[in-house]
Amino acid sequence: MISKDLTKRIITSIPLIFLLVFSFINSFVLIISLIIVSLISWIEFNELISKIYIQNNYKNKFYKVVINFLILIYLTIFSLLIFIGITQDNFKLPIFFLFCICIFSDLGGLIFGKIFKGRKLTKISPNKTISGSIGSFILSLILVPIFQPYFNIHFSNSYDLILLAIFTSFYSQIGDLFISFCKRKAKVKDAGYILPGHGGILDRIDGMLVAVPLGMATWEFLVVIV
Repeated sequence: MISKDLTKRIITSIPLIFLLVFSFINSFVLIISLIIVSLISWIEFNELISKIYIQNNYKNKFYKVVINFLILIYLTIFSLLIFIGITQDNFKLPIFFLFCICIFSDLGGLIFGKIFKGRKLTKISPNKTISGSIGSFILSLILVPIFQPYFNIHFSNSYDLILLAIFTSFYSQIGDLFISFCKRKAKVKDAGYILPGHGGILDRIDGMLVAVPLGMATWEFLVVIV
């Protein structure tokens, strides 16, 4: 039986998917989306760091200011990378592929984790299981045969695309675990509450923040060595 949280998550995902598609089609929508997502993510991260300070009785506020500043810089660089990549016709589809891997990786972890359960992946996040991690890789690989015909100009076979999917899924899971670690330190379930069933914007893009830039770098590396 589907839980209420999962139902909310599915319903909320529909407009988010449409927004992602429109962002790849329309530059104005892309710019507005990047600004809003980056701003909300920074606010949520700022609140998360503040809660970590409160829960752990940290006194030195200087590090908090530095961390928030570095996060703002990273989100700005991330947004610029996405904008530059999507506005280049020859790189638009690869970035869309990377985003899809992040989405399928997250979905695979959720589905396989709920169905198979089993041993916990790490103490950082009690909800993360080994079966869920495996599911993330499996569902990400489903995208390879779908996108392969469009990437023949870059890769002569599917092995490099399989490697890209595996690495990007791994990056996405690392990003997810990092935010889970921060939430655990802050003793909160979600980074925000703006998206019903999902939590905050940061809860949805945590994997993407790590996976997409590193995925772009991995793509360039694989293209060069092929």
